[in-house]
Amino acid sequence: MKEDDRRTAAVPAPPATPTRESLIVLVFDFGTRRIGVALGNTLTGSARPLTVLAAADAATRLTDAVAIVGQWQAQRVVVGVPVHADGTAHAMTRRAIAFARDLAARISVPVEAADERHTTELARSALAAARAGRAGRSTRDAVAAQIILQGWLDARR
Repeated sequence: MKEDDRRTAAVPAPPATPTRESLIVLVFDFGTRRIGVALGNTLTGSARPLTVLAAADAATRLTDAVAIVGQWQAQRVVVGVPVHADGTAHAMTRRAIAFARDLAARISVPVEAADERHTTELARSALAAARAGRAGRSTRDAVAAQIILQGWLDARR
């Protein structure tokens, strides 16, 4: 083989390094008066409370949720769905699923449901420890959304 041929011979590429998908994820902790919102990223695996939607009527809360999805350019949306401790549905389960369905009809990113059992109680406990119980319901709802999202992210690691 001539020297010129050796220089142009194919050199094997280095092995591809695995990359994790990086998605911006929003979680909505549905409630009939307030909807807690949290923001996270699948690459970092972290979640943080973002805000609470507290408009007087359901239509405005839905419109606000659509706006937040666009504002943060979310690539995945998760809606917390409450169920009884034994996993059976109740009235709020149906309302949260209806909210998720309505939201999915108005945005162009995937929407999925996540079990939110005990997240409000966990949020209340976490806030009580952090602030000696002075945290309001609005803060609690956003922290509950963060807990839902962190569980969702952890399940995908």
